Amino acid sequence: MKLSHRIISRIRRLHWKEIIIDGAILVFALSILTVAGVFVWISTLDIPDLSAFEERRVLQSTKIYDRTGEIVLYDLGQDVRRTIVPFNEISHYLKNASIAIEDDQFYNHHGIRPRAILRAGLANFSQGDLLGGQGGSTITQQVIKNSVLQSEKTLTRKIKEAILAVKIERVLTKDEILSIYLNESPYGGTIYGVEEAAQAFFAKKASEVTLGEAAYLAALPQAPTYLSPYGSHREALDSRQKLVLERMKINGFITDEEYNEAVSTTTEFQPQAVTGIRAPHFVMFIREQLVEKFGEEALTGRGLRVITTLDWELQKEAERIVAEKGEINIDRFKANNAGLVATDPKTGDLLVMVGSRDYFAEDIDGNFNIATAERQPGSAIKPFAYAAAFSKGYLPNTIVYDVRTQFSPNCPPDSTSSESPCYSPNNYNNKFLGPISLRNALAQSLNIPAVKVLYLAGVRDTLKLAADMGLTTLNDPERYGLTLVLGGGEVKLVDMTYAYGVFGNEGVKAKPRSILRIEDNRGLVIEETQIESSRVMDRNVTLMISDVLSDNVARTPLWGANSLVNFPGKAVASKTGSTNNLRDAWLMGYSPSIAVGIWVGNNDNKPMGGGLSGLIVTPMWREFMDIALKKLDPENKDTFAQPEINLTGVKPIIAGQYVNLSTLQESLAASGNDNLDLSLIYDNIHSILHYVNKNDPHGPYPTNPGNDSHYENWEWAVQAWKVATFGEMKPPEVTPEEEPAAEEEEEDPPRRNRRNNND
Repeated sequence: MKLSHRIISRIRRLHWKEIIIDGAILVFALSILTVAGVFVWISTLDIPDLSAFEERRVLQSTKIYDRTGEIVLYDLGQDVRRTIVPFNEISHYLKNASIAIEDDQFYNHHGIRPRAILRAGLANFSQGDLLGGQGGSTITQQVIKNSVLQSEKTLTRKIKEAILAVKIERVLTKDEILSIYLNESPYGGTIYGVEEAAQAFFAKKASEVTLGEAAYLAALPQAPTYLSPYGSHREALDSRQKLVLERMKINGFITDEEYNEAVSTTTEFQPQAVTGIRAPHFVMFIREQLVEKFGEEALTGRGLRVITTLDWELQKEAERIVAEKGEINIDRFKANNAGLVATDPKTGDLLVMVGSRDYFAEDIDGNFNIATAERQPGSAIKPFAYAAAFSKGYLPNTIVYDVRTQFSPNCPPDSTSSESPCYSPNNYNNKFLGPISLRNALAQSLNIPAVKVLYLAGVRDTLKLAADMGLTTLNDPERYGLTLVLGGGEVKLVDMTYAYGVFGNEGVKAKPRSILRIEDNRGLVIEETQIESSRVMDRNVTLMISDVLSDNVARTPLWGANSLVNFPGKAVASKTGSTNNLRDAWLMGYSPSIAVGIWVGNNDNKPMGGGLSGLIVTPMWREFMDIALKKLDPENKDTFAQPEINLTGVKPIIAGQYVNLSTLQESLAASGNDNLDLSLIYDNIHSILHYVNKNDPHGPYPTNPGNDSHYENWEWAVQAWKVATFGEMKPPEVTPEEEPAAEEEEEDPPRRNRRNNND
């Protein structure tokens, strides 16, 4: 029996060995067939002859148009600049910097580096980082890519590129290949080659650039649009320049002393020179999108026809207004810059983008796009908190107390400090109005009620709503507290304009779009952007916000009855905002047809002066708004529907009564006394937290309001206001002459007891 088991076990072991051997043979055979198939496939590829290298590719430039498809905003190839210089007239810093960051084994390989290709592919797959270091292509491959092959990103092209790279290494020296690379690589916009780049960026010849300047130039070819020193990613360019210097030090191209000196030296770039361009900030905004979608090469070689959403007529007017009013603001308010964005709430189309008062102004770094920069919005963020509160059941009628309040439960209620951990903000006019409706509080931009509204709405819920509406930068709830509602976070003007457009579109968010369609060089549409919309907020909530922000009576105490934000007979809502020391001034406004946002300030964050934020931003906003409404709503058909507000069964403080009148009426009826007892009013004055659970304002009255951590401080502030306003209510003193007769007391003892209980 034991012998038979051993035999069977041996047979089984033999069986698995045979399976493994057979499997290995099969894998080997398949590998041979696969390799053979690849070689057969490669043999069928149409590999260009190296004679094509001398001829180079004839590139077709991409053109960017306005929404009509008739106005050329920019021809990306119209001013291509390329100056060829001999190899010995290029700085050795430039040569070594380019080798260090692009291909540090350039002088040791034969055109390709398989391991580098694999390493770069794995890095890009795992990290998605295109700017972190060397790519998979050698300098030789990049020369082939730039000079001979088409720009499509396919495996076929990569194989052709590798084959031709090996071929070209046999007919050209390494120095000749490096010379071609440096003379023909793209450095941003229409700049090709190190000579043009050195002249454009530093006003120097390629032979004269410093080590730091050479490192910047070497950093650019991998992503010249994204890393442009004139774009919005200067920090990324600075980081890559430092990486170039580190690679040069590691490879022995520079000493530690040279490295330290270059890192500590500030490099100054020349002002950007761009000609023949309309709506320059918008064009650069579009260019970045095209590069992200198609790559740098497509812009210079595919001859794309890009039809954008830009309304050229409105863009021209916006540029004129911002320039003219911006000049006035320089002297009157010490405000050197301004930006304006306009969108279509229904389609999500970006109609206007003015990123500065002058794109070519050197003194304000005019090519920097303030429309996409992150700035603090001040009170312009308040409507998002109010909308979140309305979504929970609070109403424009709801009463809160505009009284000096210490909002930190960790600080005494009578503290007026705002030093951490305390927080006791003030109103812009240093006044407090007592009980006030949310309608009047928002319309008059009062700070204390806004902070209370944010607490009632919840910071997280407010941030989620803001993100749903289009704000992309307030994405860390742990970073923000109650200061958020006074502008404690940073937002982008373009995002704010889209988000306000959601109010104008009754809670429906149209996905932002700036490109309508893209055609190839034969006129065939290769991509078309459709309108995509989704509801992100209850319609009635947005109607409440629009009703408040267009209520001229409610905002009159702040603006006056005949202000520039008042549009009699038109549906226009608006909200201003400013930050501490007046570093930023905003005006956001909308109608059902258009949303318009304006920012005024200084790029370097210096404070403005000489007036309130409304005086600074309103004139340019109003002038543009009048022009836009005349074009987009000539017959004045735009209207804001009235919100539905049902007060039946609603708690008095939610409905607009800061004293519970129903309780007073019940007390009077029970007492049988027709005379109003002022003590009943006095004893019924409380903060809103006395009557509501903040997350369920229409639910039961709190059994123990003190469970809310903010109750004690809010209530103390309200009681302090009550005493300051009405005095301290004391029970009247009773003299012997006024004492009632004993028989009268006996006739109705229950009444006296009830009266004493109410005292």
